[in-house]
Parts: sequence; C-alpha cells; structure tokens
Amino acid sequence: MNTEPLDYPTRRAWRHASQRPAGTRGALEYDDAMPSSEALTRGVRVRVDARYSPDHSHPASSRWFFLYTITISNEGDETVQLISRHWIITDATGHVEEVRGPGVVGQQPVLEPGHAFEYTSGCPLTSPYGSMKGTYQMVTATGDPFDAEIAQFSLQGPYVVH
Repeated sequence: MNTEPLDYPTRRAWRHASQRPAGTRGALEYDDAMPSSEALTRGVRVRVDARYSPDHSHPASSRWFFLYTITISNEGDETVQLISRHWIITDATGHVEEVRGPGVVGQQPVLEPGHAFEYTSGCPLTSPYGSMKGTYQMVTATGDPFDAEIAQFSLQGPYVVH
C-alpha cells in the first residue's frame, strides 16, 4: 500500500503553497471552522485542515483520497527554516506507514517572525478513514534544531462513522 503524502514535486496538481505574513489568507481559502489539528512548538504553530477529495477517490477500487492544507506560522522571536518532514500515517486497519523527506512541496521555507507558509497536499488510503501526525524538522537562524509537532488529524471519507 502506497500511502505517501504527495509532498514531492511531481504531483503539483494537488498542491498549493504560499508564503505570507501570519494572519492573512492564502489563495486557497478555507472557512474559519475549528481546524483538524493545531500544535504550537517553540513559537511555530502548525494548523491542519483536512478534507475528503471525491474527485480523486474511487471507493469501488478501495481508493480514498484526502487533501490537507497546512499553515505553518512563526509566532516566535527568531527566524526558522523547515528542513524536513516525518509523517506517521495510520489507515482503518491499523497499518502504519512512516514517510520522511526533505522540505514540503519541494521547498524548505524560511519563516521570519510574524510570517507563515501554507501549502495543500494529499494522501491516498486504501480504507475510508485513517489519521496522520508527525513533525517538521526545523532549525533556527543560529543553527539550533528542533521538531515542530504536527498534531494528529483524522482522514475520513463521507458517510463514515468512526
């Protein structure tokens, strides 16, 4: 089962990224409902909004596709850079897959205090629901590395009660 999120350059059709001042909206707007998950680590806030994508899913073939929009906001006092990512993806059967890679959507954004980076990517599953969580490996301008938490969020197809 290939459940790797589409955080690599070859799948641009399902991605969008923007760098902007924190508190402003990107080109892909979302409503102000409660996010799927949110975590704050050393001044770096990671907010996730996940949704089912019927256009990219085919349940009859056991393929459910989910999009997620992530906003990484630097609410701290020092400039930070996202170096790499680590995802832990769990499907409805309990199968766990870990994915590691450089940056996100082909970028390693530098976030000055008060700025944010937003991108949309996707994850295929062979079950109608699952979850994702992980970390971004960050580094400060002074070279101090740390992991910014990506709190667990649900991936859930329509009409699924979990």
